[in-house]
Amino acid sequence: MIHVNWEKNEVIKQVKCMHANAKKYKVNNMLTEGNVYDVINETDEFIFVIDNSKRVAGYYKEYFEEIV
Repeated sequence: MIHVNWEKNEVIKQVKCMHANAKKYKVNNMLTEGNVYDVINETDEFIFVIDNSKRVAGYYKEYFEEIV
């Protein structure tokens, strides 16, 4: 039940959305190309960000570029 308190967790880093052109899923409603998002959690394949709905959601890492 770690996901219950994710919105209160500390931000790990920030990433910039490079594109929202998904092949299988519709993500262009929740991600905006060029926007910077706060990362709450990260796995090998997914990144969990606070998206346009102001909630934490998981997306493939291919949509993002890490901000240095």
